[in-house]
Amino acid sequence: MGELSQKKADEAVKIALRYGVNTVDVAPSYGQAELRLASCLRRYRKRLFVAEKTMERSKKRAWAELRRSLRRLEVNNFDLYQLHAVGGLQELKTSLGKDGAIQAIQEAKETGLVNHIGITGHKDMRVLKRAIERFDFDSVLLPVNLASMTNPTPENDFRPILKEANQRDMAVIAIKAIAKSRWKPGKKKYSTWYEPIDIERQVLEAVSFTLSQAPVATYSLPCDIRLWPLVLNAAMKYKELDKIEQKKAIEHAREAGFKPLFPTRKREYSAE
Repeated sequence: MGELSQKKADEAVKIALRYGVNTVDVAPSYGQAELRLASCLRRYRKRLFVAEKTMERSKKRAWAELRRSLRRLEVNNFDLYQLHAVGGLQELKTSLGKDGAIQAIQEAKETGLVNHIGITGHKDMRVLKRAIERFDFDSVLLPVNLASMTNPTPENDFRPILKEANQRDMAVIAIKAIAKSRWKPGKKKYSTWYEPIDIERQVLEAVSFTLSQAPVATYSLPCDIRLWPLVLNAAMKYKELDKIEQKKAIEHAREAGFKPLFPTRKREYSAE
């Protein structure tokens, strides 16, 4: 929602609310999204679950960013506060260690500023799995999509995370359900950093596939509001896909040229 005017942002939120959307997922790194959403939260805070994020890794800086987000969104607390985009083991170690960001979030929970604690990851599912083994998070947010299944690797295979989350009774928030691949040079026509699917039947199959993966609880809308009607209509038509239908969906994705967003370079993971 980064560069939208306040008027367009308000209109987009009203459309989402009419479809029954009841969750706001935002971060300081999302352009002006916090400021644009403040007016919405003044009116609808009681009916919305507000999820916020931080990319800070130290306790001091995470506390400062949390307070700043509260001020910008004009709310008294967050329903969910997440360590955002943890991509490497050193990041994870810093965040969960002494004077790490997790200490600020835990203190915020103890004082009522945060109700639940989560983590998000995008580029390496092995790091995310290590994270949820080390800390009892309430939720995990990650890419759960057809593109990853066209060529699953340890970096992009979401299935071990879903299995672990299910065993731990942890909520799963899916992202990038309609990702097709990375943009080809000169082809970008949406504000998403990946090329999204924008064909109705493919969007329906992709969204249905993502929502059929247990224990996925919800899927976040893409950042370009022009894609929202396609996704919201697909969600309204959603019907759980059985195993055979899921395999067919993966085959269709391969045929349509879907490709995983990660990995993009030499693997750097270490189990230390």
